[in-house]
Amino acid sequence: MTYIVNESCIKCKLMDCVEVCPVDCFYEGENMLVIHPGECIDCGVCEPECPVEAIKPDTEPGAEKWLKLNADYAKTWPNITVKKAPPADSKEWRASRTNFNTSRRIPARVIEANRDVRVTPKSRHLGTIGMSAMGQ
Repeated sequence: MTYIVNESCIKCKLMDCVEVCPVDCFYEGENMLVIHPGECIDCGVCEPECPVEAIKPDTEPGAEKWLKLNADYAKTWPNITVKKAPPADSKEWRASRTNFNTSRRIPARVIEANRDVRVTPKSRHLGTIGMSAMGQ
């Protein structure tokens, strides 16, 4: 078993989980965090730290698609080991999220040390993160 980050983290990114992870297995995109399933030691200390309940065991129903997404993005996004401030609009985003059955699509964005790279649905290797893209 491993843990995954699901759609509740999109545009939220509170990062309380990053501070407690003993193996630094979180990776950061512009809109959300992911867990590298090969690095996670299944300790579970991150799960209760997430105030929006975005971290779940991969054994929960529906977690398969998020496990794949976490694994794929952990290969390309930078590792994060220190909590940062959440996005400026994260409170508004959480408040507007009354149901997850939305057609909003949120382009993923790879953050690199010296540049930002916008990833579009036509990109070969990353695609788009969004609830409609994940079949929600």
